[in-house]
Amino acid sequence: MIRYLKRGRDAAAIAEADAKVRATVEGILRDIEARGDAAVREYSRRFDNWDPADFILDADAIAAAVNKLSPREVEDIRFAQEQIRNFARIQRASLQDVEVETLPGVVLGHKHIPVNAVGCYVPGGKYPLIASAHMSVLTAKVAGVPRVVSTAPPFEGAPHPAIVAAMHFGGADEILVLGGVQAVAAMAIGTGSIRPVDMLVGPGNMFVAEAKRQLYGRVGIDLFAGPTETLVIADETVDGEMCAVDLLGQAEHGPTSPAVLLTTSEKLARDTLAEVERQLAILPTAAIARQAWDNHGAVIVCDTVDEMIAQADEIASEHVQVMTADPDLFLRRMTNYGALFLGPRTNVSYGDKVIGTNHTLPTSRNARYTGGLWVGKFLKTCTYQRVTTDAASVRIGEVCSRLCHMENFAGHGEQANLRVRRYGGREVAWYRPVSS
Repeated sequence: MIRYLKRGRDAAAIAEADAKVRATVEGILRDIEARGDAAVREYSRRFDNWDPADFILDADAIAAAVNKLSPREVEDIRFAQEQIRNFARIQRASLQDVEVETLPGVVLGHKHIPVNAVGCYVPGGKYPLIASAHMSVLTAKVAGVPRVVSTAPPFEGAPHPAIVAAMHFGGADEILVLGGVQAVAAMAIGTGSIRPVDMLVGPGNMFVAEAKRQLYGRVGIDLFAGPTETLVIADETVDGEMCAVDLLGQAEHGPTSPAVLLTTSEKLARDTLAEVERQLAILPTAAIARQAWDNHGAVIVCDTVDEMIAQADEIASEHVQVMTADPDLFLRRMTNYGALFLGPRTNVSYGDKVIGTNHTLPTSRNARYTGGLWVGKFLKTCTYQRVTTDAASVRIGEVCSRLCHMENFAGHGEQANLRVRRYGGREVAWYRPVSS
């Protein structure tokens, strides 16, 4: 039996808030499409109080930003990028082009072709999310994307030096200082000064996420991303302090970030509830984490491990921290998650910042059908075929013709029939040719 000791907001309230965001974003996108740079500049002034001569940083501005960092800061950024680049390269190496003769004279294959131009959004208004530059820019370059445009909002009235450095070290070809809906719209739609891209990636606030959703189709996107989510699965092998730390560590992302504890121990559940309150009294980001916990936090007690696994798959959380007697059981049996963090020695923050896996992950139960951002998201797997003998064309053509007849596709059928006539010297019995 599953028991809730705490629940978050109901779905109706969340849907009402989402509708307001949709309407706001629709208006901004229409305006930017109509007025281009002028609209982008107006929204940048309004939302970020940012009105530079040029939103695109030149080489001198990039160098100046990098020079503001200490040697240790540069070293730490490069260390994180080394881990992420290494794992991305391993992933890329696992994706092989193929070509195979499936029948005598019939050759099929596929190639992995990088997207030509990608726009990477790096959040930076509330928190300067330096790691998002690694996850998007660097991964796109490992995939072989020729043109990577990266943007982040100004931080306290200026480009954030560490974000600019991370974009630059990651290989960004163009670096913008521009935030919000206006940034992703400018990259997707294009303006007088910003050339459009073919794909948008990277996390953002609810307005950025909604803009990506509305722009999908005009450009590709990595995934539909909502507020950061975390699910802690734990038993009596850990304590309430560790569970509370891991819940609040993600709740501080924003006031709408769900944080859920799933456990078979009611004692641990109650200890965690008490620990959350204790930590919120001293956490520097408690103003945000408190809203997230009060409105979107949940504590669920299950009777069995099987119930926990079923409930975890139903929740399909972005991040799943597993701290149980046998964490690998969840690796073997769970099917719906963005990323797993197995055992108490790891945690979501490691994945967010430095360990090497990508932190752009599916939210809002989208883990039921997609994984997160990785090298493969930047590649188009494109197929091709080659028929090398007359006999093979005739063999395939005769079957194709009959299948087209079943579907009443006369034009399709004639494509096959023409090859049968040309390369086999005969008609398909059922079909009257369009021409001789």
